[in-house]
Amino acid sequence: MAGDLTDQEWVRLAPLLPSMAPQRGGRWRDHRQVINGILWRMENGAKWDQVPDRY
Repeated sequence: MAGDLTDQEWVRLAPLLPSMAPQRGGRWRDHRQVINGILWRMENGAKWDQVPDRY
């Protein structure tokens, strides 16, 4: 989608994020999906409850 991280950007960013391996206390959401949601919110100036469900 427009504004989402490109594959090239994701390749550079992904190694800097915590492991997606299951750990005690719950499972991580997909990091790329969360970051794209944050970027969408910043770009659109929306409130958190207005962020589309896909994020």
